[in-house]
Amino acid sequence: METGQPSRTAMAVARARAQHQLADEPRVFTDPFAVRIVGEAALGEGGFDRGLDPDLVRRRRLWIAARSRFADDTVTEAVASGCRQVVVLGAGLDTSALRNTHPDVRFFEVDHPDTQRWKQHRLADAGIAVPPTLTFVPVDFESTTLAEGLAGVDFDRTHPTAFLMLGVAMYLTLPSLTATWRFIAEQGGGSVLVMDYLHPVAGASAASLEERAKRVAAAGEPWLSSFTADELRGELSGTGFSTVEDRSAAEVLGRYLGRTVTDSLGSGHLVRAAVA
Repeated sequence: METGQPSRTAMAVARARAQHQLADEPRVFTDPFAVRIVGEAALGEGGFDRGLDPDLVRRRRLWIAARSRFADDTVTEAVASGCRQVVVLGAGLDTSALRNTHPDVRFFEVDHPDTQRWKQHRLADAGIAVPPTLTFVPVDFESTTLAEGLAGVDFDRTHPTAFLMLGVAMYLTLPSLTATWRFIAEQGGGSVLVMDYLHPVAGASAASLEERAKRVAAAGEPWLSSFTADELRGELSGTGFSTVEDRSAAEVLGRYLGRTVTDSLGSGHLVRAAVA
């Protein structure tokens, strides 16, 4: 990410969520703010997908939609169990807080200061009001910890919390990830983490993954971390999580489509980890 500039990958993800609302049927994830926050003029821009196989772009878009749906479902379950705090790490143009219907549930969006300023401008331009239940928490994970960021706002360290970490882990070093996971695990019983990560792949999927890695690195946002399922389970267990559920992208999407997905959806894996 270039100094003083918003995250290009955040815009690419937001654009994929918006295009999903218009291009895919059946829809996996419904977001009434997705198109508005991106802006219709930006929907036609190619971004990282320019020149790629359209079917590959479609599969990636479905994966982004599925992981957002999974995060929404997890938050719904957590709120039903009494959770009243949601922390969105690397929020970008995420709209979870805008779609929150519970006046007593607080959302804390954690992201790089430049990206947060950009988001607030996008919200203003789109005529979308910032709800009173949303707090912006500026944090650069490579120089500031999550603990330091949340210490500066009205965050209850004793309350069960849902943490969402989508499209983030691959951009952080292992020490930064470990510090973040440990902080989340120490939040206490009833807290839950939803995150995705890069899983090693072979063959054609590896070639397309390498091509995408080059594109994001050229934008100043290189991938720094990847794990096998066993490696990630060990890391999360070692920082204090009691249960770790791991699903491939195809498994997650198949769950929402109600059928077996055999298409290669690349290296994405989604995890739900809980604290007893």
